[in-house]
Amino acid sequence: MKKSHLKHIIKEIIKEEIDGPGIFVPHDLEGRKEKKTMMDYKKIQDYIKNGSKGNLNLENSQITKLPDNLQVVGGSLYLGNNIQITELPNNLTVGGYLDLLNTPIQKLPDNLKVNNSLFLKNSQITELPDNLKVGGSLWLHDTPLSNKYPEEEIRDIIERQGGNVGGDIKI
Repeated sequence: MKKSHLKHIIKEIIKEEIDGPGIFVPHDLEGRKEKKTMMDYKKIQDYIKNGSKGNLNLENSQITKLPDNLQVVGGSLYLGNNIQITELPNNLTVGGYLDLLNTPIQKLPDNLKVNNSLFLKNSQITELPDNLKVGGSLWLHDTPLSNKYPEEEIRDIIERQGGNVGGDIKI
């Protein structure tokens, strides 16, 4: 291909990008969020089908809830920055960390067990469930709970409801 012909093609591409929708405009944007959400739900079902081993990363997902048949996460469960999730299944056990940073979740499920730390920073958590068990630290920065109660009172509430926190409570 001649150099002059290549220059002409490049000029046409640039002109098309400036003047109107060119080749660098993403196509097929319609339905992209729905497809991603369906892929995330399939990812969860595959995780369960494969024995719930290892971490489950659903950060930045659009899912609204986890399925009730997800009872155990062998590793950590990452749901941070998920702006749609509103609930978790009851009796959930997480083998590692549970990350709910920047989520709209207001209430945790009863009998939640997290073997490591529970991150609730910038969530909308307003109450803690019965029998909450956290093996590591409980992070409550910038939540309605942290604005309402001091650390000692939060620990007392958890213990009165039959739960415990193995590490610090960070408000």
